[in-house]
Amino acid sequence: MSLPSGVVHRFATHVTPVQGQDTTPSFDQARHASLGRRAGSWMAVAFALPFPADREMVARAWLAVVSRHGTLQTVLDGGAGGGEELRLRPVTVGPVGWRVEEPGDGEDPRAVLRRVFDQACCPFATPSHALCLVEPEDPDERPVVVIGLDHSHVDAWSLLVLLRDFCSCLDDLACGLEPGTCLPPAAAFAEHTRELAQRPPAPPRVHDRWAQILAGGDMPVFPLDLGDISAPRPEVVEVRDVLDPDGVAALEDVAAAGGVRMVAVAMAEMTTVFRRHGGVGLRAVLPVHSRHHEKWHDSVGWFITNSVIECSDPDPKACAAAVRDAVELGSHALGPVLEPYGGMPHTPGMFAISWLDHRRLPIDVDLSLAPQHVSAAIRTDGVMVWFVVNGSGLHVRCRYPDTARARVTVGGWLDELCAGLVRRSVDGQGPRARRGVAGPRDPDAATRPTTGPHRSIVPA
Repeated sequence: MSLPSGVVHRFATHVTPVQGQDTTPSFDQARHASLGRRAGSWMAVAFALPFPADREMVARAWLAVVSRHGTLQTVLDGGAGGGEELRLRPVTVGPVGWRVEEPGDGEDPRAVLRRVFDQACCPFATPSHALCLVEPEDPDERPVVVIGLDHSHVDAWSLLVLLRDFCSCLDDLACGLEPGTCLPPAAAFAEHTRELAQRPPAPPRVHDRWAQILAGGDMPVFPLDLGDISAPRPEVVEVRDVLDPDGVAALEDVAAAGGVRMVAVAMAEMTTVFRRHGGVGLRAVLPVHSRHHEKWHDSVGWFITNSVIECSDPDPKACAAAVRDAVELGSHALGPVLEPYGGMPHTPGMFAISWLDHRRLPIDVDLSLAPQHVSAAIRTDGVMVWFVVNGSGLHVRCRYPDTARARVTVGGWLDELCAGLVRRSVDGQGPRARRGVAGPRDPDAATRPTTGPHRSIVPA
């Protein structure tokens, strides 16, 4: 997270219960909440204020955004160790006012924000979201809006919706309009949960595939040595800037020539590297989205569930088939499917992959606002890899436990993976792909040269 030096202001809110309209949370919300009250369960979006606006306008715009989205007007209740049934309770969210978040000794705005969100954006907070404004010391720098929310209410797509909605509401206020006037309607996520539960049961083939996947009782784990992960360790986060826009176009051409999409080429490269070093193929958790109908495109919610991808054959066409299989596995209500196994396991050492191509999303984000996806700093025993494609190219972000062995194993694996993707683009289309074209995600990032794409290790 890149932020100016300055003062962090938090807009505090309160909730008032609405009686008699509680609902059942989704399968994934319930799984998330089952881990209880904890820090580090949030995600956030940061962006520069689009034009000069006082804090009152910022607060009014945010309250208008909250009022648009049903999931931001619910709180989780029960199920936190007390034996009660977990429910989503409806609330109204009202203003309390702005307050300065005083920094502790040596805290910069990033540390202040993470402390605020760890406290305010946990599963059973009321509400479990918060808006902050970082006002810079330098008058030539723009203030930065940071919106944090517990993961139970949002996915990565939702963060883009919130950014767009906030800027639109702020613009409406500046034009003397009711905030939200220019925005499309937003269906509530609870409606999506009800619709999913009412669909026909998953076909036998889906039950059979999940039975095969969970035959050993665990979700996929990272297949290379991570060292001692008997307890969660502080995280290491590495960011690789792999391809610029020309390089992405070249890799897309390679994929199209093989009759697949770029995600299949990435899965093929991972499979190749794992087979080379571990003698195994790719086996990982793969989050898949359920916004298949356009009515959900402008909604905020957790429209993601965890599926599993298995690729033993590194041929891109085989990997494309594996992606389709994983999407199918996550396209049904998973509660009934996984009930015989006690739900989806929480497996130490779990390995997960996320693929997000911002160019394909029906949400326009102004890159001049310097938008940033911000994650909590956590302790972990698993490996998570995010592939992000946007207007600046292909980027790979990886989180893994901080052990001496994992730094070597995962760092080297990332070197080979990213270099392999560059090689595929260059070999297929000539040298129009470049490496390391973007700067570090964080101005304080510690970097070291590599023979592959730019590498930065991002501090918490």
